[in-house]
Amino acid sequence: MTPEAKVKASVKEVLKKHGAYWHCPVQNGMGAPSLDFICCFQGRYFAVETKAPGKKPTPRQLITIAAIHAAGGEVFVIDSPLGVECLDSELKNWKAREFEFVPTTG
Repeated sequence: MTPEAKVKASVKEVLKKHGAYWHCPVQNGMGAPSLDFICCFQGRYFAVETKAPGKKPTPRQLITIAAIHAAGGEVFVIDSPLGVECLDSELKNWKAREFEFVPTTG
């Protein structure tokens, strides 16, 4: 297993553990570029780009990251076990802040 594949496997475990929706788009040169994981959890849209340890996003990936941020989404760039722990912690925080639905009367 490649170093990046190990990071991806760890990210998948965290997403499954929290019950997040996610998919991994297949890039074939057609359509808009994407990142490794497109996710939704607790009403939040986010993406994850995984890298081998020490590697950085490509210029094209940086453009995609900027577009996701501009649309109000969040992006995690993960290249280590510490990054996976940060994702896990953030999802725990989002779950803890789960909103309570209060119906309005009109």
